[in-house]
Amino acid sequence: MLRSALQRTAHAARGSASRLPYTQAQRQAKVVVALYPDPETGYPPKYARSDIPKVESYPDGQLAPTPKGIDFQPGELLGSVSGALGLRKWLESNGHELVVSTDKDGPGCEVERELESAEIVISQPFYPFYLTRERMASAPNLRMAVTAGIGSDHVDLQAAIENKVNVTEVTFCNSISVAEHVVMQILALVRNYIPSYKQVVNGGWNIADCVSRAYDVEKMNVGTIAAGRIGLAVLRRLHPFDCKLHYTDRHRLPESVEKELNLTWHESAQDMVPHCDVVTINCPLHPETEHMFNDALIATMKPGAYIVNTARGKICDRDAIARALESGQLAGYAGDVWFPQPPPKDHPWRSMPHHAMTPHTSGTTLSAQTRYAAGVREILECYFEGRDVRDEYKIVWNGELAGTGKHSYSEGNATGGSDEAAKFHSK
Repeated sequence: MLRSALQRTAHAARGSASRLPYTQAQRQAKVVVALYPDPETGYPPKYARSDIPKVESYPDGQLAPTPKGIDFQPGELLGSVSGALGLRKWLESNGHELVVSTDKDGPGCEVERELESAEIVISQPFYPFYLTRERMASAPNLRMAVTAGIGSDHVDLQAAIENKVNVTEVTFCNSISVAEHVVMQILALVRNYIPSYKQVVNGGWNIADCVSRAYDVEKMNVGTIAAGRIGLAVLRRLHPFDCKLHYTDRHRLPESVEKELNLTWHESAQDMVPHCDVVTINCPLHPETEHMFNDALIATMKPGAYIVNTARGKICDRDAIARALESGQLAGYAGDVWFPQPPPKDHPWRSMPHHAMTPHTSGTTLSAQTRYAAGVREILECYFEGRDVRDEYKIVWNGELAGTGKHSYSEGNATGGSDEAAKFHSK
């Protein structure tokens, strides 16, 4: 069972009972952060690389995070408890209380208890603290939930709207990171990479076993569910492979982009998937997309098709995916997103055939951590200084969907069933 890595400062703070905006008169704030545990071998004393490339802007022209300062070296491990998103020195020096813990699941967990007196809660999609309506109701001082990354479905957005709890995320910070992971996993499935790798590790050399499920992606029909920041980046990276590219999105791409990449647009997922050899899922999770890939939709796909899902696990019906792999309707399934997270040890995706699943790692490379930690710092600087947060960082703002939230999400709640995450820690 994971032990909590709770860390705190001596500065205690309690906000007012109403959800009023932060003012300079409130000199102290309590910030609660849920982060994944440090490596089992301990926090890294050194890294494989001494530096990382600097990203100053994204493909759509949006600037990378621009905080006034950072207290970490780019490329450090920031997403685990010891890294603390690089926030500890800055928050403590300004008189705020910082609580960082891995104990985020189940009734009475450390993060839940600390939330009751917190103004701000921060969580990563990779190791999410599920901010349910009940937890929100227990935290009268809570003013903002920050996602260190992208994708805020671990927050009950409907409850946040009703309770006027602002929800923000660091939009685009790791979109390219995820797109790279998608391409990697498409190739891993289609080329049958993992069984071939295991041949070497296990001392074997049976080439027939390796290639009996291996194909080329060239000329395959590959489609993406959603063509936003991640989906479009996937399409751009697959174009040189000479695939036939498809997409569906409620916001159609410009005609110039469709011509540049030779894209075929479909009005819905139902229209697109029968044409595809590979489907990659890149849409947000909200009530309209929850369990989109169920038995009925999968039955309309080509026999032997592949699915790569790096969006959210709950977009797929867990048991329907396992059944399709066992029957051969799907030739493979890959991704890094599960529901809940961490998944119970008996989750069927751990043992189903022909999968290439990883833990939720696509968007938390050391490169991505540098950007989303800087973005969290920027959001907090705006909050404490009374400045507006970038519109693209807003998901819920002043009681309504706003910014990226208005473009990408729908009202409602997708956290149901998240209590199962506590099963991972049970003996």
